[in-house]
Parts: sequence; structure tokens; C-alpha cells
Amino acid sequence: MTMAVSGFEGFEKRIELHFSGDDPATGKGLRRLDFALLEKVLHTVQCTVVSAVGNKHLDSYVLSESSLFVYPTKLIIKTCGTTQLLKSVRPLADHALTVGLTLCRCRYTRGSFIFPQAQPYPHTSFEQEIVYLEEHLPMNLSCKKASIMNSESSHKWHVFTACDVGLTVGKVGMHADDDLYMVEICMTELDPVLAKKFSRRLNDGKTGDSAGREMTRVTGIRDINKNAIICDYAFDPCGYSMNGLDGARYSTVHVTPEDGFSYASFESSGSVYDCKEGILEVSKKVVEIFRPRALSVSITTCGARYEGWRGVERAIEPLGLRLTSCTSEEFLNSGRVVFQTFTTCWK
Repeated sequence: MTMAVSGFEGFEKRIELHFSGDDPATGKGLRRLDFALLEKVLHTVQCTVVSAVGNKHLDSYVLSESSLFVYPTKLIIKTCGTTQLLKSVRPLADHALTVGLTLCRCRYTRGSFIFPQAQPYPHTSFEQEIVYLEEHLPMNLSCKKASIMNSESSHKWHVFTACDVGLTVGKVGMHADDDLYMVEICMTELDPVLAKKFSRRLNDGKTGDSAGREMTRVTGIRDINKNAIICDYAFDPCGYSMNGLDGARYSTVHVTPEDGFSYASFESSGSVYDCKEGILEVSKKVVEIFRPRALSVSITTCGARYEGWRGVERAIEPLGLRLTSCTSEEFLNSGRVVFQTFTTCWK
């Protein structure tokens, strides 16, 4: 992980790319891309692969700065620190053409940086990020919207979407995403005692993989979804990343535990037809692991309405957090985003 002079930037930048096209030969689509090509793109962004796992649905990579998930017609990259994530968009769109796929939807999201002055071009401002995306996205993605979703605190949620004007919500390539939701929980000011569990002892004799497995177990992260295949990694001297795969669904956790700028994030996907209590129980478990003083929850649905967000307040309020704001916004052909913020009930 690359440390800025002011401290490590925990808040991730996230890009989600959807592609259309047919791959009748193998059905693997983007998963056919040579790993060396992906590595080259990641190096441009300024991160590397430290661990990986896959199943019949997708490939998952833990990065030196967060995560990469590759489906046949969808790709998700999250990077933290001072990475230049948006530099990956055009190369990935070009590489996809080699396996017969065309970029048809792009979604870029991020929170408010802790150290905005440390961010390099093109991440110096949301306005600059929008300009960069508009200059580097293919011409067919002409239906665009950008929004800054405000809250009662200084934390804001930045969303930019672009899609093919003829795209029908949920019918992208070989996969229908209209029944999916994605939840992102961003937490700051973690409980210091719990945060220390994500630091390694000097000369502990462990590898990043073995230390990561221990952190997954002792912190309770293993219990968030006991069915998931876990790929985890602990950085030296501190920091932690995890990707989990449960069928076609993914989850990921990233932790920056340093005092003064501690941060943790959790992200997962699911079906809008799941029991609503599922997302509420997961949210409660995640908050219990980190006990943050402030957090935000962003829930994105692509097609079908999902009301699971309504119970989040009820799930985490008993943990000493109160809802401070809730906003919702529609993005044409790119779904709906509900953004909620919480803070502790005490000073």
C-alpha cells in the first residue's frame, strides 16, 4: 500500500463496467482475457494482485489497493490510496473488444476523500473525474448523469453513470442484473481496540496469506457469510483485505486501522428477492466488527425496486448509531441509489 504524506486514504474509488455481446464458444467472455493484460492495466492504475480465487461464476483478485472482480460480462474494480482508477476504463473497454464484447454501461462511485489534497489527476475533484470519463468512454455511452448525494455530515456520495441510450435496464449481455442489489458500508473512526486486530506483530513469521486467514477468523469476518469461499490478505505492518465468493455473489472487506484516519469498508451483492432480513443481519454483523463512530450505507439496485434499505436503521441503531440523513436518486438505465449516513449517539 502506498502511504500519502498526510496518511493513507481508505475511501475507495469504484468503477463497474457492463458489456454486451455474445461468446458462443465458451461463455466466459471477459474471463478469457489474458491475466498479463489485466496486470498491465492494474499497473497503470498503480496497484498489483496479491491473492486470487475464482469459481464457475467469476474470478476474484485481492489487490495491493483493494479488489477486482471479473464476470463474463461485468467487471468491478475498487482501489484506495492514491491510485488512478479511471485510467483503467479505456484500456479495459479496448481489451473487451478482443473477446467480442462492447462496453454498454459504466458506473463510478466514491465517498468523500479523507485526504483530498493527496489525490493525483484525474481524481483531484469530482468535476475533473467527470471530464476524464466523458473524454475516455466510448461514444455509444451517451446517456449520462452525475450527482453528489449530500448528507448532514461532511461525507457525500459521488455517482456518475453512463450507458448506451438503447440499453434496457437489466438486460446486459448474458446476465440479467435487474434483480440484483449492491450494498456498500463505509466506516470511519473505528473502535481503537477492534482496529488493532488488523495490525501485525513485528517479525510474526507469517505470510500475508496466513496472517490474513488469522485476522478473518479472530475478528468475526469469517462469520459474515459462512458459505463464502474466502481469499484474504494482511498487509505489513497493518491493513487487511478480503474477497468472498458465494456462487455468483461477491463480498469484500478492506481495513485501514491507523489511529487518526481509521477506515473500513464492506461491500456485497445480493438478490432483491432475498429475505430482507439477510441484508439487515449482515449490516449488523459488519458494524459490530468495527464499531465505527460514523458510517454510510449506499444501496444500489439496477432494475426491480428493493426496499431492504428501510430496515438498516432498525438493524444498527441498537449498536449506538443514529440515522442522520437519507437521500435517494434515480439514474436513467443505471438504477436507483439510496444513501444513508449514521453517527454515534454520544459525543
